[in-house]
Amino acid sequence: MSCINYFLNLLSRKDYSAYQLRRKGQEKGFSESEITEAINDLQSQGYQSDTRLVESMISSSQGKYGKSVIKRKCREKGISADIFEQIWLEQIEEDDSELIEPLAELKAKVIRKYKIEDFKNIDPKTKNKLFNYLQYRGFNPFEVLANWQDKK
Repeated sequence: MSCINYFLNLLSRKDYSAYQLRRKGQEKGFSESEITEAINDLQSQGYQSDTRLVESMISSSQGKYGKSVIKRKCREKGISADIFEQIWLEQIEEDDSELIEPLAELKAKVIRKYKIEDFKNIDPKTKNKLFNYLQYRGFNPFEVLANWQDKK
């Protein structure tokens, strides 16, 4: 099986970053020149794109995870932080209105979970739990809490 056929077989099931394809090609024993040529060929034909992979990761993870978690997942796939930041900014500009709804859902969940009536008067223990909860999900707790305190 040639390197390009191997990569096409992999990409037929799911998206891979160029870095992941390079590693899989090396594991399979293909030469570096074969791997580079195959990846360039796949990218020129539009079968593999790191930017498309980042776009799909951001859109599928928004509302579930914050920026830092998605960025870490991209980094694990060998995608540079520059590409991620560029796509993130483009997506946020497009999806600004769609981002409000998941935050409203998150706010409702937090109110139920921690029995919060007013975000301006939260006891320190609950505030600490809330910060951990938001931070674990990749949100900046200071920004989110400030946003919630401004709105009733």
